[in-house]
Amino acid sequence: MIAPNLTLDNQTILVTGAAGFIGANLARGLIETEKGVTVVGFDNVNDYYDVGIKESRLREIEKTAAAHPANRWIFIRGDLADAAAVDALFREYRPGVVVNLAAQAGVRYSIDHPDVYLSSNVIGFYNILEACRRYPVSHLVYASSSSVYGSNRKVPYSTDDKVDDPVSLYAATKKSNELFAHAYAKLYNIPSTGLRFFTVYGPAGRPDMAYFGFTDKLVRGEKIRIFNYGNCKRDFTYVDDVVEGIRRVTVRAPEKKNGEDGLPIPPVRLYNIGNSHPENLLDFVSILQEELIRAGVLPADYDFDSHKELVPMQPGDVPTTFADTTPLETDTGFRPHTPLRDGLRRFAEWYRAYYLK
Repeated sequence: MIAPNLTLDNQTILVTGAAGFIGANLARGLIETEKGVTVVGFDNVNDYYDVGIKESRLREIEKTAAAHPANRWIFIRGDLADAAAVDALFREYRPGVVVNLAAQAGVRYSIDHPDVYLSSNVIGFYNILEACRRYPVSHLVYASSSSVYGSNRKVPYSTDDKVDDPVSLYAATKKSNELFAHAYAKLYNIPSTGLRFFTVYGPAGRPDMAYFGFTDKLVRGEKIRIFNYGNCKRDFTYVDDVVEGIRRVTVRAPEKKNGEDGLPIPPVRLYNIGNSHPENLLDFVSILQEELIRAGVLPADYDFDSHKELVPMQPGDVPTTFADTTPLETDTGFRPHTPLRDGLRRFAEWYRAYYLK
């Protein structure tokens, strides 16, 4: 295992995408567990999905901060594509650690709205790298995606695999982030770690994700569409496991070293963060419906068969995602482990409390 070489205590930590699903959970976790920490959240709070959920997450962070007065929470509304705003943020707060989770998410959305992905995922990430160059940081941790594996047929997916066959623009932008980070690490010795997340889910998640969208449709009595006729597998990863993975990685910055030419050997790492247990979509739907009934979101006699439709694969989708998390476990001593039923149970209970109160 790699020993931690950073402490988060008394650090100023920038979390971009702080109103997002993973970002909000990370911000709360840092405020709850670290000592003397200042968490600076940055997010444009766009309307890609229900802004009410994003505002609710921010309120939960504020409650957490109020309960931990020794730590500070600062939130700034801004857009990563605004270079001046990003520079001003770094200039004022001088973060020691940056966790860049801000991005335009969604595979299918990228097919019809490519410009949004270039603005947020490419230009925005470039602005973060430039700021890290001008105002040096101890560690840049950034979100990549399992989507970079594209049409790879070898499973489980390993960070040693080639990822040159993206099947969506979203995947291509995430691969570009990894390449940009590598180049800046080489040129400017910025310790950087990329994290390839696998189908993150949980309470107060993204409404565009399957488990959330399915629930919305079932509550409204609409049909849910199960792609590839149900012959897909996804490595569903509970959000608390993702947050713990981020924290374990963040305190282990890649070491700076020079090569024989006297120039920096890029201080970079890549990890998969996934549950390493792909679930068949039909099994996933069965567990979801059972937990929705248990939580009282749906009635016990709900006719699921009449509300399911098996349809062909959609453009940009892949049949299987499956994370090899051996390097994560070897280096940090942690691997995601939350069973799907446990995670969906917590989601169903949150859904009832949030929407059906």
